[in-house]
Amino acid sequence: MGNTIDVDYLIVGAGAVGMAFADVLLSETDATMAMADRRHRPGGHWNDAYPFVRLHQPASFYGVSSRPLGSGAKDEVGHNRGMFELASGQEVLTHFDLTMLQRFLPSGRVHWFPMSDVVDDGTIVSSMSGERTEVTARRVVDATHSQMRIPSMDPPRYEIAPGVTCIPPNDLPRHGAGRNRYVVVGAGKTAMDTCIWLLDNATPPDRIRWIVPRDSWLLDRRNYQPGEEYFAKVCKGLADQVEAVAVADTIEDIFLELERREFLARIDTTITPGAYHCAVISPGELDQLRSITDVVRLGHVTRLTPEAIELEGGSVPADPGDLYIDCSAAGIPRRPATPIFDGDRITLQWIRTCQPTFSAAFLGHVEAAYDDEDLKNELCRPIEPPEVPLDYVRMFQLELAQRSQWDRHPEIRSWLETCRLDPFASVAKTRIGVDAEATDHLGRYLSNYGPAVDKLAEFLGPL
Repeated sequence: MGNTIDVDYLIVGAGAVGMAFADVLLSETDATMAMADRRHRPGGHWNDAYPFVRLHQPASFYGVSSRPLGSGAKDEVGHNRGMFELASGQEVLTHFDLTMLQRFLPSGRVHWFPMSDVVDDGTIVSSMSGERTEVTARRVVDATHSQMRIPSMDPPRYEIAPGVTCIPPNDLPRHGAGRNRYVVVGAGKTAMDTCIWLLDNATPPDRIRWIVPRDSWLLDRRNYQPGEEYFAKVCKGLADQVEAVAVADTIEDIFLELERREFLARIDTTITPGAYHCAVISPGELDQLRSITDVVRLGHVTRLTPEAIELEGGSVPADPGDLYIDCSAAGIPRRPATPIFDGDRITLQWIRTCQPTFSAAFLGHVEAAYDDEDLKNELCRPIEPPEVPLDYVRMFQLELAQRSQWDRHPEIRSWLETCRLDPFASVAKTRIGVDAEATDHLGRYLSNYGPAVDKLAEFLGPL
């Protein structure tokens, strides 16, 4: 006979968002929780990521709010030189692992079920022993809505003929040496990381072929730095976004203007990007990627043979000794948004553009601080992960409305100033009015806010 437990929250998934949500509940309530995950430790997809993966934004923007991630140092060498460190995949996993071991479990309020599934009736089933734990919970929290897909979890969707060697990037450091040519399949951040890893490990650019189904707009990492030193730069980025929208005659104008202001970037400035996935890049990384000239833009791969790469738009010759690195997994597949707070169910989703753990922490605070479900959903309108450039504009429209809504609640403004995952608010409290450059940029933001909102409604329709 199985066990039974009674808790306030059953949290399905102990990835980044599940951990960030639970962390705030632990800080701001006396709630009890059961957390279950199919993996053996917290951290979600980070457990399956390639060994050279790093965050592509500063570590201070990621993880749980109660525990720092990284040392807070700047990189002194490499492509990220002069900017705040990017945590490695192992650092991220350790961050979540220690949060569970040193904070969640010692609290006595969190029941942890690794290597387990949650079936429809809320029962937790161990995949190791088959033991069943019946859970009675006041609310069920779905922390799996994003359904992250990475190459080691998601086999290629194209045909691979006998005689072709195709590996996920996870296997590249162990099995990639000594190849005449490396063919990177995919154009997302994983593919970019793989290309940069090859180049950093002395692979000549002319031995790399890159299959790019669609080019992407990229965010310039210099605009996403924490602390007082970069506060004016961050304010400039905020002001540039609203001003670029306010002065635009077309949606395409927005992207070209933001590129001119070094807020957005693209690898090939002669190609109009057809994708946007929140990837963040440094100028140094951009230079590395631009050194690769054998770039195939014929759509998605349909079949690999020893002699040819067959694509939607044609084929190119190949050599039997080519090594293919599959980076074509969807990342964060786009799923329709659903109400976040719905009776006894909470579905964790983004409520700030490209910031999953901040979003989850904010949802934890709203759950702890407010009882009215309509108000909670009004404060937390879900943002669907982007796929195409137009999604950037849609997300920006919703985020502007969301910022305005939050600003009407002094309690939320105070919370943002104390949340580790929102370093802008804590710095703004002391720097606005003191930092003349930042204050000027924020004035520009406010003067263009209304025109930008109107222009977005003209382009996209009202929210």
